[in-house]
Amino acid sequence: MLKMIIHSALDQVYTILQSKSRKLWEMNVKLLGESKVEKLKNSFVSRPRMSLWMIRAVTVLLLWSCFVHLMALGEMWGPRLFKGWPSCFNHNALPLSSPPVDMTSLPTKIALPPKRVYVNNGYLMVSCNGGLNQMRAAICDMVTVARYMNVTLIVPELDKTSFWNDPSEFKDIFDLDHFISSLRDEVRILKELPPRLKKRVELGVYHEMPPISWSNMSYYQNQILPLVKKHKVLHLNRTDTRLANNELPVEVQKLRCRVNFNGLKFTPQIEELGRRVVKILREKGPFLVLHLRYEMDMLAFSGCSHGCNPEEEEELTRMRYAYPWWKEKVINSELKRKDGLCPLTPEETALTLTALGIDRNVQIYIAAGEIYGGQRRMKALTDAFPNVVRKETLLEPSDLDFCRNHSSQMAALDYLVALESDIFVPTNDGNMARVVEGHRRFLGFKKTIQLNRKFLVKLIDEYTEGLLSWDVFSSSVKAFHSSRMGSPKRRLVIPNRPKEEDYFYANPHECLQLLDEPLRVI
Repeated sequence: MLKMIIHSALDQVYTILQSKSRKLWEMNVKLLGESKVEKLKNSFVSRPRMSLWMIRAVTVLLLWSCFVHLMALGEMWGPRLFKGWPSCFNHNALPLSSPPVDMTSLPTKIALPPKRVYVNNGYLMVSCNGGLNQMRAAICDMVTVARYMNVTLIVPELDKTSFWNDPSEFKDIFDLDHFISSLRDEVRILKELPPRLKKRVELGVYHEMPPISWSNMSYYQNQILPLVKKHKVLHLNRTDTRLANNELPVEVQKLRCRVNFNGLKFTPQIEELGRRVVKILREKGPFLVLHLRYEMDMLAFSGCSHGCNPEEEEELTRMRYAYPWWKEKVINSELKRKDGLCPLTPEETALTLTALGIDRNVQIYIAAGEIYGGQRRMKALTDAFPNVVRKETLLEPSDLDFCRNHSSQMAALDYLVALESDIFVPTNDGNMARVVEGHRRFLGFKKTIQLNRKFLVKLIDEYTEGLLSWDVFSSSVKAFHSSRMGSPKRRLVIPNRPKEEDYFYANPHECLQLLDEPLRVI
């Protein structure tokens, strides 16, 4: 087809140039008379070279035009994952426990989307706070906010002062060039402010503020945008949960998804290491990723100390008081546990997985940092499931050198492995648990067991006290969680209580094609 277009274009060029040359000759003959024709002929001796040059130039332009049009047609006819929405991914052909697609076989997208042209209302700087997945969700929100305020977004600054004290920059975790280029048809993103404005910021001539949590788009249009226009540069210094879960336009929700599932890719180095870990695990069969959130910072922050000895309880309390931004200081651990607000302990997790009928010989990859209490607390879990592994046990120490002491880069590696697992089980409903759950829904409603901790701790206490037999305990756990496996459902909406309703990133149903819906070809 391209060959035919090229030949047709060349024919048109020659025809046009011959016609022009003939008319020019006839006109000159009439004007000059026969006596001067010979001189005119002689003067045209140099024209063939010029005509040849013109033909080549016009041909190059036409070929370039053909190429651009063909690329545009390719974009229209090719995959439209992030153009048509919802995705036309055929979930009916994909069982919940299907093996993941080999990431190395995915085609590389070469053509960039065209830049969106708009009148720039100013520049938005944002500083993310929290761990990797809290920042990930915040980045998605801030890109969306910037787009609908028609402002230029400066690449978000990551948190370097939280408990993890991770000095990683955006480019150390995410593919920065892909982030900027893949979203260029929605919003202009710059690596840094233009020099003149950068100087103003260095002199402190800009406005800084935290936006209100769980806000809708009218808040950003009516209150934040006027500040951007007034000050030219606005710095939002907190970004966690600053956009509502619900009651937002569908196009806003879909853009949040596009940033999350397409715009935010990890660096090639992290992705390559993730593929290696998945390959090692796959060679030995199916694997389950357990997000065992039983690290020291979580226990100190939540005040959950069930199963800890007095020395450990005192250590956790000291840590809680050492961080002034952890507002809750006096906490009743047992009451909080019974309300389902504590992460499951390794011992409770072992009982739960066994009751759910998880194969004793399955590989269990621990997606977490250092477990508080070490091997002493992990013994019950490793006794019940001997094939417990971690990235540190699967890889050589040198493989992790580049991300050692960089908790967000380590968490990124765990995120990739969690996406590819046969089953994902979080023991707490923190940011990683919820964001990975939503991403696995997007990948085809992959099996994610959403544990109800309030139900489980009550049942576990009754079992350990001898009030329930194992058969009753196990059947109760299975029955209760049979509908909590990551299957399609709508988010629970609770007006004016955003912390209690379903989190958008855990179930972005506006961006998903439900299994009972017919396949839509966009």
